Amino acid sequence: MVDIHCHLLPDLDDGADSLETSLQMAEMAIADGVTHVIATPHASSEYPFLAELVRSRRDEIQSRIGDRLAISTGCDFHLSFENLAALRDDPKRFTLNQTGYLLVEFDDFAIPVSVEQTLHQLQLLGLRPIITHPERNRLIRSQWDRLWGWLRQGCLVQVTAQSLTGGFGRRAQEAAELLLDGNAVHFVASDAHNATSRPLRLKPAFDLLVADKGEDIARALLVENPGAVLEGKALPYLPEPRDWKSVLSESEAEPPKKRFWFF
Repeated sequence: MVDIHCHLLPDLDDGADSLETSLQMAEMAIADGVTHVIATPHASSEYPFLAELVRSRRDEIQSRIGDRLAISTGCDFHLSFENLAALRDDPKRFTLNQTGYLLVEFDDFAIPVSVEQTLHQLQLLGLRPIITHPERNRLIRSQWDRLWGWLRQGCLVQVTAQSLTGGFGRRAQEAAELLLDGNAVHFVASDAHNATSRPLRLKPAFDLLVADKGEDIARALLVENPGAVLEGKALPYLPEPRDWKSVLSESEAEPPKKRFWFF
């Protein structure tokens, strides 16, 4: 499996707080069957993104882990004025494994009115925005029409593994299921921040997807599409999104699903 979103590198943001924690997370990923991760520290007003420091921290972890886990770099990109200006000057400084794919995270308290234009500008730079964990963002959950509009624009969606398995609560889990049923998920990633409450584990989500959607979908979301991002290639799995209102109506009409909880 390939993880395109994790906060593995130490002392850069609210992720790993020490080299020891980073190494614990890396060992956890290896034991879980993850072969490649993209370390994506925040690029925000709170956590400035320093590309050379990110590469240095990556090299330190890589030298200690060896070839048991391949580590690339990218960032968790916030749409601030300063970030967007820096992105225009040097897009690959921020992208996943320095390809054309960019993780985009929205704040929980506001989504800019002009975000559709901003996303279009990113695409004009040759970038493919990946919206991170919309199932955990209460503002996006309250206006699915906007997310579906971003999908129509050509954006992609990544949900968090722990959302699928219940680790972020019922609302996030139900939202993740709606996105899956709506053919609106392209990646499942860990968004790991530590070795305890936010671990670098993907196998529970993979197993849940196999049981619920089949192995082909599980492999598409956790192996094949993330692998294509690593190589800067077109995604092999690019489903046509269903109408979100129809999916929501179906889910409300069905008996409650048996929940899968992994600890």
